[in-house]
Amino acid sequence: MWTAKATTVSLLHQSPPFLTITTVPSFIKSFNSLYPVSSSLASSSIHLSPIKLQYSISSSKKHHSPSRIQNPVKAKKVADDDGDDGGVDLGWLPAFPHVLLASMSNFLFGYHIGVMNGPIVSIAHELGFEGNSLLEGLVVSIFIAGAFIGSISSGSLVDKLGCRRTLQFDTIPLILGAIISAQAHSLDEILLGRFLVGLGIGVNTVLVPIYISEIAPTRYRGSLGSLCQIGTCLGIITSLSLGIASENDPHWWRTLLYIASAPGFILALGMQFTVDSPRWLCKVGRWDAAKNVISNLWGEVEVKKSIEEFKSVINNNGSDSEASWLELLREPHSRGSPTFSTIALIGGALFVLQQFAGINGVLYFSSLTFKDVGIESGGLASLYIGLTNFAGAVLALNLVDKHGRQKLLIGSYLGMASSMYLLVYGISSPLDEQLSQSLSIVGSLLYIFNFAIGAGPITGLVLPELSSNRTRGKIMSFSLSVHWVCNFMVGLFFLELVDRFGVAPIYASFGGVSLLSAVFCYYFIVETRGRSLEEIELSLKPIIRTKNK
Repeated sequence: MWTAKATTVSLLHQSPPFLTITTVPSFIKSFNSLYPVSSSLASSSIHLSPIKLQYSISSSKKHHSPSRIQNPVKAKKVADDDGDDGGVDLGWLPAFPHVLLASMSNFLFGYHIGVMNGPIVSIAHELGFEGNSLLEGLVVSIFIAGAFIGSISSGSLVDKLGCRRTLQFDTIPLILGAIISAQAHSLDEILLGRFLVGLGIGVNTVLVPIYISEIAPTRYRGSLGSLCQIGTCLGIITSLSLGIASENDPHWWRTLLYIASAPGFILALGMQFTVDSPRWLCKVGRWDAAKNVISNLWGEVEVKKSIEEFKSVINNNGSDSEASWLELLREPHSRGSPTFSTIALIGGALFVLQQFAGINGVLYFSSLTFKDVGIESGGLASLYIGLTNFAGAVLALNLVDKHGRQKLLIGSYLGMASSMYLLVYGISSPLDEQLSQSLSIVGSLLYIFNFAIGAGPITGLVLPELSSNRTRGKIMSFSLSVHWVCNFMVGLFFLELVDRFGVAPIYASFGGVSLLSAVFCYYFIVETRGRSLEEIELSLKPIIRTKNK
């Protein structure tokens, strides 16, 4: 029905495509020992069963919930945990400028995702490798190789320099890569530029979720964290909109790549005026600076309580404030921070499932579906897809702190599975051609919308929340590295599998992985809404020392 052309759009919110869960019983047994009730947290309790993991706030203690944060800027005080008394709640506003500047990194990520979607043909013609699908694919995929290296190296950088300073240094490869790509007159030059850009993007995708989760007030952490996905969507939409002109101007691609350097300069300058994470400041012993940040962003009333929580976490970790990569290979109960390897495995699994649920395949073939119904411009079709993605991300921003991470993830994957099977029905059933095409378009847009509600933004949001202060950088580094490997594998094998088995069977397998993802999130994702990072961390600490005495 469709002929494949090797241009693949890659998306975060983004192994073999089937994941067996034969080890679920042992995982659940591991979780029961990893998630005991922490006696240090009088404000809440965690109720566990061997079937399902969930937090529940004790009603008798609910008035102590950390989600009731009094912030310095409000039109009216918040009346309760889930709403207000009709006033405008502006408690998110002090942290918003810092989050917005950090999200510029995600705008760059989205821009570079979409910038090669149309101009790759013009680039290949001008640089002398037109018609060589292997080299065209290499220009696109070298970006992923750089991103993998950037992700795996970022964990150690953030531990030493902090997110703010690392984000500033990271603009160097982003700016240089964009300029080198724009001025390229040979294949080697465009490959070098794309690799440098990928290197910078790989670091950013790790750092930005960590930074936002550590500076955002607890009550608004989910909504502010969802700005990452919105930044990515806006970047994609911008590059696709600007890229439409490349269909008439064969040299327009150079202008597009020059434009890509501008957000890097804005990010480098803007981060100079943002704050360091108060958690990182405490970890390196800068307590006064941390108190100042907390007072400015969360309110003076939060300073004492937050510093006490930070000290409790640091004392729990002992003198070892930085995790080593070797801990990833150890047994979950082998040291004082036993959740490192377990949370890292969960993070890796989440990104494996996200990628093999088929987002890149749908993004690719949806443009061909639009072409079948008369939308000949690939850039215009991709723009419709980008707008759908953006709409879902905006909805996620409004839902994540009201309904929680786990519900959105499960609902998102169930919606993706339903949309995928609708798409399969439209492709494979003996229907009227117009009806079949309509079902395919509806299925594609619904799939992307459902992805943007949960699987896209929430995957990167929940992992920093589940990670401890000393392991957060390396867990995110490992998890995003897994993401890039899976992204590359999907791009490498997808077209070959479609040629061998057809579109419908591959899409049906994507639907199966989406269902499996919903099951995984039901069993292994713990709800973190309304709880401070320190409260979550202390809750996840097994009381080994007590048992050993």
